[in-house]
Parts: sequence; C-alpha cells; structure tokens
Amino acid sequence: MADLQTEAAYEANAVRYSEDWLNQPPPDDMYALLMRYFVPGGQTIDVGCGNGRDAAWLARQGFDVVGYDNSPALVELARQAFPSVKFDVGSLPRLENVTAQFDNVVCETVLMHLPADDVPQAADRLWTLVRPGGVLYVSWRVTEGEDLRHEDGRLYSAFSPEVVRAALHDGVVLHEEDVTSASSGKRICRLIVRRPA
Repeated sequence: MADLQTEAAYEANAVRYSEDWLNQPPPDDMYALLMRYFVPGGQTIDVGCGNGRDAAWLARQGFDVVGYDNSPALVELARQAFPSVKFDVGSLPRLENVTAQFDNVVCETVLMHLPADDVPQAADRLWTLVRPGGVLYVSWRVTEGEDLRHEDGRLYSAFSPEVVRAALHDGVVLHEEDVTSASSGKRICRLIVRRPA
C-alpha cells in the first residue's frame, strides 16, 4: 500500500513539484535510453507520470502513451498541460484499474516512495504490464542504509536492486546502471528489461 505521508506531500505540493520538474533540464539521458530500447511507436504506459512531462515527450516521439499517477492533483495538472495525452489516477503496488498489457512500460523514480516491503509486489505488477516482446524501464532514487523521510514527508525507501530484479522472472536485462541523473542531480538506479516474445 502506498505511503500516506508521501501521497499527502505530492497532493499538497503538486503545483510546486510540477514547476520544479519543468524547470529542471530535460532528462535527455533517460530519453536516449527509451529511444534506444523501447518498441518504436508501441503502446506505452507511464506509471507514476507526475505532471505528464515524460508521457507528453513520448507522445511527441510517436508512442501511443497513457499516464497514471497516484496524485489526483498531478493528474489534473497533466491533463491541463497535455490535453492530447490520456491521464488517469492509479497507484502501485496494485495499479488495479489497469487491465491491459503494453509494448513499453516506464516507471521513473517511483518505487522508492513505497514502503520497502511493497517494492517486490510493485516490481512484479510492473512486469505483468509488459506484453511478450515488450520492454520495461524502471528507475528509483538510491537510498543507502536506513529509509529516509524528506522534510516535506516523502519517503525514500532503502532496498537492493536485487529486490527489483528478482520480480522480473524471465526478463532479459538490456541495460543496468547506477548513475547521477542529469536532470535531478540525484543518484538513481536504472534497469531496462525485455520480456521474451
């Protein structure tokens, strides 16, 4: 189940967070990876889409994309900013209102906001969204040692990359890295995995 303090922080500060993301340099390093590994023009879901920035970028690259986020306030901002893209409310670890599978699944810096005990279920759920031959891009902010709680209430869980890898049962790892994000300046782990056809 989602972390209630994190939910409340995103809901209360949606406009400020959205402005922060739009004022950051675009995550060109992530975009380059998506263009390299994603199924071109495929049906794509952005889980934890925030204000819709990345979903809108994917749509401009010719992907058939839909975005889901836990925060109704952020979903509303996304709908206002990018009316040509479909956005809806939905949250990990269950994401119960999504029944389809997709060629491409992106989940950018979301997992670390879940309690660590929920990360395996969330990773497994992301994997169930990937149709045979499809690709999952998942990343999270790295927290070492103990969980951290930001002053605004957001949770940053500490967990091993192996917890995520273990949920992607028969996946073929296409790319894995532990880097500093060019956009946020934070340390993140990225994993790109293909489901065999």
